[in-house]
Amino acid sequence: MSKLKEVIRLHKEQMSIREISRSLGMDRKTVRKYIHLVDNDPLGLDGLLKLDDPVLERRYTGGNAAYSEKRFQDLSGRLEYIVKELHKTGVTLYLLWEEYKKDYPNGYSYTQFCYHVGQHLKAHHLSYVLTENREGGREIFLDFTGQKLSYVDRDTGEVHQCEVFVASLPASNYGYAIAVPSQTIDDFIYAVNECFKDIGGVPKIIVTDNLKASVIKADRYEPDINHVMDRLAEHYGCVVIPARSLHPKDKALVEDQVRLVYRRVFAVLRNMTFFSLKELNDAIQECMLKHNQRRMQQYTCTREERFLAIDKPKLNTLNPESYQVEYETELTVLENSHVYLGRDKHYYCKQSVCPVWKKSVISLDFSEKV
Repeated sequence: MSKLKEVIRLHKEQMSIREISRSLGMDRKTVRKYIHLVDNDPLGLDGLLKLDDPVLERRYTGGNAAYSEKRFQDLSGRLEYIVKELHKTGVTLYLLWEEYKKDYPNGYSYTQFCYHVGQHLKAHHLSYVLTENREGGREIFLDFTGQKLSYVDRDTGEVHQCEVFVASLPASNYGYAIAVPSQTIDDFIYAVNECFKDIGGVPKIIVTDNLKASVIKADRYEPDINHVMDRLAEHYGCVVIPARSLHPKDKALVEDQVRLVYRRVFAVLRNMTFFSLKELNDAIQECMLKHNQRRMQQYTCTREERFLAIDKPKLNTLNPESYQVEYETELTVLENSHVYLGRDKHYYCKQSVCPVWKKSVISLDFSEKV
């Protein structure tokens, strides 16, 4: 439970400001400020206690960064311009803030304006530690974790094991994770579609491990890419470059992201029971939100802040229609003038109706092969 929620709980129990301050190790002025805010909140004490910690934090403190506020959405579109103007002779933050307030009267105060500009500059700042600095929005690394998560079927009590898909944007180290039933092509493509929706764009290069869903035949120089991945790349306007087999350093950043997912998702959810895949994924998304909003020691900012500053502006526009898997196969016409489609386990004649979709799915001018 966050300290803010603890303040609300203790205030509800009618503890004094001095007692709350001593109990939580907080300054009395801070406790008094929070109590004044919650007493005037239309949700009331009980309603505030029901809110999740991140939602409650953003309601009063803005969280790590007030991305949910409309005024931040406005300011985020101006940050590149503000940084560019700061390099001009005689231009100060105060002057830029005055111009900002004239254009957007309901915008941030000068202190908050400086804070967000400062965070944007920190996100662009290169560390003095010897690291590989990558171009924003250029690559995304994809992989699956070795361990699995699970959920329980309420009706049968059956435990369903799920694969966990992990993606990492190397420039900002922004992470994404989702549980899917398997590593098959359909589930892999679904996870990629959901990942692109989450980040709101498409990187120029997709780097995958040598998964069967992505690579038919691994090769150091010319791997044979699955035609489904080729079409996905064509649909989103990017390219697929698999990592070399037996070369984990080619995708070291996603391997590190997997390690962090074990710590900040698997470890947190280890004693919880879920009754649907949606419940499981909701919990994963909440854990990943906290992970991406956690301040990094090396950069003194969060992964989310670096993502918004470095990766987000350079991502390609996301195709509004998710990619749908298409299958091709070569079928031999049998002696009974039918073809057998193994995927549906059904025979089709020249004009057939699919028993599943209840519509015409095949109309063929039969030759020896189709």
